[in-house]
Amino acid sequence: MKHVYLFLAVAGAVIPYVFFAMFFLAHGVDVPAFAMALFSNGASAGFTADLLISSLVFWLFMFSQGESKTWIYILVNLTIGLSCALPLYLYVNEGRKKIQA
Repeated sequence: MKHVYLFLAVAGAVIPYVFFAMFFLAHGVDVPAFAMALFSNGASAGFTADLLISSLVFWLFMFSQGESKTWIYILVNLTIGLSCALPLYLYVNEGRKKIQA
């Protein structure tokens, strides 16, 4: 599974940025327009709300596990996205499980 998590972390970094790049190429670096687009209709607002809640749950889970470097995953979550941060966390944890075994 470790290799699957690594692949998903890379895919989770690249694929969303393709869409972000298309937006910024079409509209320029307009952060307010980007934020408004996140909630521009019911479908995108639902996905945005789902992502925000899922990110919060991920952060709470990490804190409840007593992770020492949660700031790394939160930074990745905020700058790249949950689709990269969660598989990255699982990738690192998979390596720890093998060391502990």
